[in-house]
Amino acid sequence: MSEADETRDGVALTNLDQPLSDRDDATKRDLVDYLDAVREPIIGQLRDRPLSVIRVRPGQPPFMQKNLPRYTPEWVRRVPVWAEASHREISYALCDDRRTLLWFANQRAVEYHPTLATAADLHRPTHLVLDLDPPEGDGFRAAVAAALLVRQALADAGLAGAVKTSGAKGVHVFVPVAGDPTAEESAAATRALAVRAERLDPALATTAYIKEDRGGKVFVDATRAGGATVVAAYSPRLRPGMPVSFPVDWSDLTEVTPADFTIRTVPPLVAGTDPWVALMPAPQSLPADLVAEGRTIPVARVQAMHEGKRRARARRETG
Repeated sequence: MSEADETRDGVALTNLDQPLSDRDDATKRDLVDYLDAVREPIIGQLRDRPLSVIRVRPGQPPFMQKNLPRYTPEWVRRVPVWAEASHREISYALCDDRRTLLWFANQRAVEYHPTLATAADLHRPTHLVLDLDPPEGDGFRAAVAAALLVRQALADAGLAGAVKTSGAKGVHVFVPVAGDPTAEESAAATRALAVRAERLDPALATTAYIKEDRGGKVFVDATRAGGATVVAAYSPRLRPGMPVSFPVDWSDLTEVTPADFTIRTVPPLVAGTDPWVALMPAPQSLPADLVAEGRTIPVARVQAMHEGKRRARARRETG
C-alpha cells in the first residue's frame, strides 16, 4: 500500500494525494477527510433516501451517477426504482453508514443529491423545497432577498421553513410536512408558495420557467417536488474552492456568503452538532387553500414544453 492509500472502516481508499479534479487544488484526501469529518450530519440527510451523486475524474467532465455500477460492494444498501423516462429499473444506493459514505468518497463522488421522499414511500415527499436561483451575473444577495419573500409567503400561510445555501449561488428553503401529503399535493402547495412569493415583489422574483422570460429576476423554482432530488445539506459542490451547501439561521442569512462554507471551514462548525436539524421547524400540515390554489397553477415543465412548441411553430410560420 502506497502512502496515498489507506483503509478506514474496512474500505480501501486509493490515490488519496491525487488532485480531485482539474477545477480546484483539492485532493481526493481532502474530500475523504471532509466527508468523514461530517459523516454523522450528512448521513442523517442521506439515510433511507435513494441517492444520486456527481462524480469527477481528472481530465474528464463531471457526471451524475444514479444507477449503481456492477462493481459496487454487496454491503452497499440499494433500492430498485422504476424510471419512467428511460423505461427501466434503476438501482439506487442508500447511504446509511460511514462505510458506504467512504466508498462513495473513494469513487470521487463530490455532490450528494438524495430524493425528497424516503425509500419506504417514494410518493410522499417529507419536505417542500423552494430553490432561489439568481440570474446570470447576479449574485447570492439577490437569492437571499427572494428567500426572504418565500419566508414571508410561508408566514402568511401559517408555515415556517429552514434555509441553507445551495453551495453554488442560490438558496434552498425547506418546509417539513406532516400528515403524509401526496406528491401531487406537495407539488401544488409548492407552486402556490412560489406564486405568492413572486406576488410580494414581482420586480425581484419570477416563477417563469423559461429562462428568457425571467427578465433578470430571481427564479423561484417550485419544480423540486415529487421524485426530484436536491443537494443535501453538508454536501460539497463542484465549484472553485469546494463550497458546501450549509444551513443558516434566517437572522444570519444577509450576513453570509457561499464562500464562508467550504470543505475546509465546515468541519469545526458541525463538531458535535447538526445545525440543519436544529434549525428545521417541526413538520406542519399543508393548508387546504394552499393546495387548492396550487392546483390552479400550471405545472411549470408541462407549461414550458407547450410554450416551447408554440414558439417554434410561430417562428416557422413567420420565417
